[in-house]
Amino acid sequence: MLMSIVLFAIGLVLLIKGGDWFVDGATGIAKRFNLPDIVVGATVVSIGTTLPEVMVSTTGALQGSGAMAYGNAIGSIICNTALIAAISIVCNPGPVNTKSMKTPAIFFFASAGLYCLASYVLGTFPRWMGFVMLSIFVCYMVLTVRNGMKNPDEAEHEEEEEGKQRTLLMELALLVVGAAVIAVGADLLVEHGQIIAIGLGVPETVVALLFVALGTSLPELVTTITSLRSGHASLGVGNVIGANVFNLVLVSGVAVSLAPFDVPCENTLLNTGLNMSLVLEIPVMLGVMSLMIFPALATKKLGRWQGIALLCIYAAFCVCQFTL
Repeated sequence: MLMSIVLFAIGLVLLIKGGDWFVDGATGIAKRFNLPDIVVGATVVSIGTTLPEVMVSTTGALQGSGAMAYGNAIGSIICNTALIAAISIVCNPGPVNTKSMKTPAIFFFASAGLYCLASYVLGTFPRWMGFVMLSIFVCYMVLTVRNGMKNPDEAEHEEEEEGKQRTLLMELALLVVGAAVIAVGADLLVEHGQIIAIGLGVPETVVALLFVALGTSLPELVTTITSLRSGHASLGVGNVIGANVFNLVLVSGVAVSLAPFDVPCENTLLNTGLNMSLVLEIPVMLGVMSLMIFPALATKKLGRWQGIALLCIYAAFCVCQFTL
């Protein structure tokens, strides 16, 4: 058990470091071809920071652990919103750009509707649904890039002096090694996450919803903290909403397309037979996103009360996973 915990932690570290290397290499290569910053940010960087979730969910699905793939997607969204974005809102509430928030919000709730269809009606995630999710992802990417090209002033521009010193060979090496390290980390995380779940006597979805989700959400946490330090809290919140769309349509889309799985049902509410994911986890996912987005769209600002409420919900959610 102790060795599994150590290997689980090593898997998390490999995921994070591998993600950094992959993004650095891919960004450097993209900029060598003079791609606009907005295109690089919306495609290479966004996909790179979501790659840990993709690998964990896909590895879990391929190894027959649908609970890991299912729980990781939902848990990452809850963690991104009720912990990471909440910290940003509490520390630096203020006005938001509602125009840039509308598109990812629409895509998120449309994708969540598809997720609810699979969970509440079908009881399974068939392969065709994975293809639909990936199609939504492509549409979202195209719209994001088009909007960014129309509004270049709203895009974040960062100069990376370190990146200019790397050769093309070094960037290719970072890309390949980063992807390989992520794959190894994901395999360790899934394999030993299952062992830890058995050792603790809790369902795999609990491990995925809390520990795996938090670990794979660390890139978003780093982005949020960086945005806070530079005085751009709204950028961190925007990154979280975009990451949540990716979690539904890219992370789940890839996993379902390669290895369809049923909705996990081993975790029940107080042994009543009610599926925890249907009565708690999905409603919490939708609830925290609604609490963050709709008041912001109505008032054109994020209030500190929203951040405090989200943090309280996250704390209660974590407690419920081990007590209900």
